[in-house]
Amino acid sequence: LPPGRLELMSGIRERRLWPAGTRPIEAAALAGKKALAAAGVSPEEIECLFFTSVSRDMMEPATASFVHRSLGLRKNCLVYDISNACLGFLNGMIALANMIELGQVKCGLIVAGETGEDLVESTIAGLLADPTLTRKSIKPSFASLTIGSGAVALVMGRASDKKPGQRLRGGTFLANTEHNDLCQGGLTQDSHRETASTLMATDSEALLVRGIETAAACWDFFLRDLEWSPGEIDTFFCHQVGRAHARELFTTLDLDEQKNFQTLEFLGNVGSVSVPITMALGLENGALKPGQKAGLLGIGSGINCLMLGVEW
Repeated sequence: LPPGRLELMSGIRERRLWPAGTRPIEAAALAGKKALAAAGVSPEEIECLFFTSVSRDMMEPATASFVHRSLGLRKNCLVYDISNACLGFLNGMIALANMIELGQVKCGLIVAGETGEDLVESTIAGLLADPTLTRKSIKPSFASLTIGSGAVALVMGRASDKKPGQRLRGGTFLANTEHNDLCQGGLTQDSHRETASTLMATDSEALLVRGIETAAACWDFFLRDLEWSPGEIDTFFCHQVGRAHARELFTTLDLDEQKNFQTLEFLGNVGSVSVPITMALGLENGALKPGQKAGLLGIGSGINCLMLGVEW
């Protein structure tokens, strides 16, 4: 992965103003507009656009095509969606970084807008309509009640010697797909609603165990590939699904949990937005300062793990 200039925008302030029914297109476009302004980049400079959310407005065309139109980006702009559950945004960073490294583009934009209310409301409606619920049968639905909404965008461009800092230094990934049945979701026809609804089933306990197991293996590759030691990393921004998960992850990797900047308490699990919006808020709150290093740690259903290193 090449060096790259990072500009992140948190959608947290705008998120609080979203009316019910806000679409992923609107959320992602809002974050994209703010990110362009923060980076001092005009729409004409963006040569590719990736939309990376789990949430999307329709199967076809790509949601990125609507965001492209909304932002008024140039016509000779590569536009498509990237989907990989909660790791979509980090995958977008790799894809864009590689294009920059290959000289295919000079500057690109990654956006994500997760609107989780349909999943939460569908889950609640399904639980209320089932008179046979037990402590055991409700467990696969519990993770769905922690889903949040948010938007984030990232401008990446070629590194410049004139602007020190803000570099994507590298990363590594690991797939443990024999456990791809532990968290699955999608549209389903709900007899209690007029239209199809979104539902997700999660074996939270097994997912925690296997996810931590996968992250531990990926962590060794991460340190080797970046030639970093754990003590060099000043801050961590992780995909957050629960306090127990975060605690177990940092215990297993033998890391200082005080270095983990968290947003779970007020954002919940924001899907693909989770890691980048946590980093954006961390930057706003001084959790990552110039000259420091950060680890972006993502574990997604599949099970897939992706870890990126950033130097600010």
